[in-house]
Amino acid sequence: MTVPPRITANAALWGVLALLCIVLFIAFPNRVWLLLSIALGGVWLISWFWTHALARGLLLSREIRFGWVRVGDWLQERFTLTNTSRLPVMWAEIIDHSTFPNERRRAGSHPYVLRVADIGGRTRLRWGAERICTRRGLYILGPTSVQTGDPFGLFTTTIHLPDSAALLVLPPVLNLPMIEVAPGGRAEQGQRPVQHPFEQTVITSGVRSYFPGDSLRFIHWPLSARHNELHVRLFENTPSSDWWIVLDLEGRSQAGAEQDSTEEHGVILAASIASRGLREGHKVGLAALGKELIWLPPSGSRQQQMNILNALAVAQTGSHPLEKVLDGLRASLRSGASLILITPAVEGYWLSAFSALLYHKIIPTVLILDPSSFGARKRTADSLHNSLVNSGIHHYVITRDLLNYKEGIPGNPDLWQREPDFGRSVEADWSSDVYWRKLSNP
Repeated sequence: MTVPPRITANAALWGVLALLCIVLFIAFPNRVWLLLSIALGGVWLISWFWTHALARGLLLSREIRFGWVRVGDWLQERFTLTNTSRLPVMWAEIIDHSTFPNERRRAGSHPYVLRVADIGGRTRLRWGAERICTRRGLYILGPTSVQTGDPFGLFTTTIHLPDSAALLVLPPVLNLPMIEVAPGGRAEQGQRPVQHPFEQTVITSGVRSYFPGDSLRFIHWPLSARHNELHVRLFENTPSSDWWIVLDLEGRSQAGAEQDSTEEHGVILAASIASRGLREGHKVGLAALGKELIWLPPSGSRQQQMNILNALAVAQTGSHPLEKVLDGLRASLRSGASLILITPAVEGYWLSAFSALLYHKIIPTVLILDPSSFGARKRTADSLHNSLVNSGIHHYVITRDLLNYKEGIPGNPDLWQREPDFGRSVEADWSSDVYWRKLSNP
């Protein structure tokens, strides 16, 4: 869809002055009035023709790289501004109307000037730009506008490019070697796990190189010492239990704000643990009830990780209590499954619903997001920690510092802690056109 350029007059008084000089020359013949009327009228006509020529001859193209992005990645774009007229563009502002967050537009409601450029007649200008992805979510890139005008500033033309594209920013997936999920494939007996009978038939089938996130229990220490490199054992007939990840998205339980909040850290934990579970051969499911219900039954397919990340990317808090999720999960749990609960609700009002699930012989792991470390000083995890210790439930108390460690995001050691630099111009790789696509109407 093509939107015609819009031309506005910035100095309507200029034309009025020209007409006034003509009237004065007729009423009081004098060369001064004649010269002024010719000068004012000439400049006005030149500006009018110049602006209309640019409105017809200025073209803008916007492209983005193929592929999905995660928090911490750079969004790569490139722009092509073509001037087909003979007249030069003395100034041009490229304005972005995207919902993508940046340093100049926190709320996403005001346009963001991407670049101020000048370009000669019959000339093409191309440049690349990168912006860091700091927040997960679904964003719209575009539309885009170009504002330019004559050298005297009497007229301004706005050329609108309505094309846009949806961009889904996925949460980051981190290595969390300090968190061990209680292994499933076991049945409970008086709150104490006993060995599953099938585990007696497990035999080693080989070894492979250690991958970050692999369980330390499977490291082949003699071989690792011999090669000075970590190796893990591979098993045959290993009972691979289902992993159910339950993320608490009840709004009243959260603490902190924006990226430094229990909501965001809970999403990162869920994404990271899901990735580890799938990598270790488990079927992983996700359940959460915030603004909308997230219900992904356990699956070990390759698509499951993308399904989980896509759901977590747009997850938002709501008013539904955690007990509602736990009650709804009861019929879907299989005996011996691992249940990973991520919650900042240190008040423990969900414990009764959680205890009811233990009768299904599940193996629980509770990750408590400590609200006091996110600014809620009066809400500490001490009482809940003691209750879980007395019940013999495997758990961790997660503070905000856990996901702020320097190894958190490979290649960007301090990205999570610093304010990124938006709009940094870069030299794009123009030889790989196949990896770029133009923005189009959604």
